[in-house]
Amino acid sequence: EPLAHYYDQLGNAAFGNFRTLLQTVTLSPMMGRYLSSLRNSKADPVTGQTPDENYAREVMQLFTIGLVQLNPDGTLALGADGLPVSTYNQKTITEMAKVFTGWGYPSTNLTQFRTAGRNLISPMQVFPSNHDDTAKDISPVSSTVIPAGQGGVKDLQSALDALLNHPNTGPFISKPLIRRL
Repeated sequence: EPLAHYYDQLGNAAFGNFRTLLQTVTLSPMMGRYLSSLRNSKADPVTGQTPDENYAREVMQLFTIGLVQLNPDGTLALGADGLPVSTYNQKTITEMAKVFTGWGYPSTNLTQFRTAGRNLISPMQVFPSNHDDTAKDISPVSSTVIPAGQGGVKDLQSALDALLNHPNTGPFISKPLIRRL
């Protein structure tokens, strides 16, 4: 049932707004389990735990901006040295990973980040005490820093908007669609 629901979400949004689809996929507990953003907690200096970077990397690499910059027509953009130009770096991944902290199975009790009942149908919800609410410098994806203290929902919106508005997203997403369709 959860896999069928996930497939239905993709099918229902396939011809709609890409930003809506991106948020739907991001908050899907199925995607959260698959790419380890579900129950991804903020850094803990006592234990040395850091946020899982898997979804942060994949949302950029596979779902939005890709690995290297493209020209508007989808051809490879080259730097002055003649080599492809990266769209992001490890610092961007580390900072973006903070955005995807604190999201878990939906619950009416915000203390149940790790213990909320498994619900693979309803969108994930943010648990504020597990979300990294510090500022997030997601350059080169965006020239602006996601401000501190705005909460997980707003952080997510800011990050997804930055990815959607990146000049590489259009050519990166369109090129494989054109090839396959």
